Amino acid sequence: MGNWVWTFFSLCLFIGYANGQSVIINPYARDYHSLNGDWNVIIDPTGIGEWRQVWLEKKSERKTDFFEYSFDGGPVLKVPGDFNSQKCELTYFEGTVWYRKLFSYTPKAGKRAFLHFGAVNYLAEVYLNGEKTGSHEGGFTPFQFEITDKVRSGVNSLVVKVDNNRQANGLPGYGYDWLNYGGITRDVGLIETNNDFISDYSIQLKKGSLNTVLGWVQLNDALDKQSVTIKIPELNLALKSKTDKSGMARVEFTADIELWSPGNPKLYEVIIESKTDVVRDNIGFRCIEVYEGRVILNKKPIFLKAVNVHEENPYSGSRAFSKKDAHILLSAAKELGCNLVRLAHYPHNEHMVREAEKIGLMVWDELPVYQHINFSDSVVPVKMETMLTEMIHRDKNRCGVVIWSLSNETYPHTPDRNKELISLTKKCRAIDSTRLITHVINTQRYENNTFNVWDSLYRYSDIISINEYIGWYVPWQGKPSETKWKLNFPDKPVFISEFGGEALFGSDYGPTDEAAYWTEEYQANIYKNQIELFGTVPNLCGVCPWLLFDYRSLGRMHPVYQSGYNRKGLLSEKGEKKKAWYIMQEYYKGK
Repeated sequence: MGNWVWTFFSLCLFIGYANGQSVIINPYARDYHSLNGDWNVIIDPTGIGEWRQVWLEKKSERKTDFFEYSFDGGPVLKVPGDFNSQKCELTYFEGTVWYRKLFSYTPKAGKRAFLHFGAVNYLAEVYLNGEKTGSHEGGFTPFQFEITDKVRSGVNSLVVKVDNNRQANGLPGYGYDWLNYGGITRDVGLIETNNDFISDYSIQLKKGSLNTVLGWVQLNDALDKQSVTIKIPELNLALKSKTDKSGMARVEFTADIELWSPGNPKLYEVIIESKTDVVRDNIGFRCIEVYEGRVILNKKPIFLKAVNVHEENPYSGSRAFSKKDAHILLSAAKELGCNLVRLAHYPHNEHMVREAEKIGLMVWDELPVYQHINFSDSVVPVKMETMLTEMIHRDKNRCGVVIWSLSNETYPHTPDRNKELISLTKKCRAIDSTRLITHVINTQRYENNTFNVWDSLYRYSDIISINEYIGWYVPWQGKPSETKWKLNFPDKPVFISEFGGEALFGSDYGPTDEAAYWTEEYQANIYKNQIELFGTVPNLCGVCPWLLFDYRSLGRMHPVYQSGYNRKGLLSEKGEKKKAWYIMQEYYKGK
């Protein structure tokens, strides 16, 4: 059991905390009360709300009193949702918005109450009834605060300060190629529990096994010798265990399990019971490995037919957050012929991950360690570690998640980049060794029709992930079918994680062999050449076009062809299929 002691110690050591509290996982299976809906807001472009202490919501007591702020009578925003797409004056806004929600509550004896946030972008400060509850940094992972001793009987006022200003030492930093959607972008709820409850659990196959589950259940307090039961009714399984002095009960069993795969997305109802709590989850079991230069799913080779996806509803031009949004994106990926979605470049919402798993799409989870990160700033490694553990904490029971991606397009010459990302990789393996780990690199050299793939981070990755835009940012230097490869780690699987080019749907005016006209024909020709290139790649385990839908990006400033959109989508923002869509779909049919 030594490995489990270390795994749990690592989880406790590295897990992200909000005011010292780890987040209750699987929130929707709890006694969950939604606080979604209309929230009153104060837009604060000068940041003066902090000085005026707007969270106190002061009221006039004398005839001479007045206050230069009020939530009442002001704008209303929907939660969840970004503020940029809800009001035209906030389209490009980066700054502070104060949110307020009034809700009624009746405290119950023997019950505890927690505020749970799916995500807030980017900095959040939370106040309940004028008292600060806590703060959180990071726009793509959940956090919570206990309010048992703060919530009152009757009407309560919840105020959240949201600041989506870019941070020099933030994750991501100043520069990135997507719209900086700000606001309370994911679900908000109030969770009620008993005094003693199940706070966390890990129920997955043992590394390398097809029939042995190795896991644990954690109670919220260090309750020694408490009985815990794991039930899987379909397997006629009811396994009992006892907690140790830390409140953790270890779980190990062998069963005749029907394995999850894209062609058979089998999920089992798993019931976890303690003396005072019951949690239900739908969990699948699969084994993902690399062997002799191939990716192996359930001991069989699999080719990763992937597509890059941003967390954006293309039709509304807004941050995606709901099951409905997830189905729009995932259905398009399935129609393309995919068996994996790369959720770029940050952890997407929990609905996205769970719905992908249900319909048979493997998931690539990624940290927002994107391009120009200041690794030498002392707080950046701490933030990376926190976001890593928050991501793994939420998704560790999702069998559909097969890859942890820890960085995208970082540069070897950046001070401390190698040291910090190697350290992060080792911490990731200590927490979860059952999934594949990768770093996405675009610093390979392309000369004389030869790729020299050399980055030292590949030593620590399970798969070599390459972003290459030959035919768009870089001209071809010879016939695609005659491309040569030099790999510094030739025994590892190679995954083409980004490729493609831009095209405006319907644009076939002007020369179709010139990039400057953004024609569908030019983009289609890039895809034809790329498919020829794929045939030359040693140990090719999968490909992933950039990307599914055109998406909003302020750096794309061509007024005719881009209009604030990255046009590399296989689909337009209206869902129109470009010529490259059909080329990629046909390629996937043949794989």
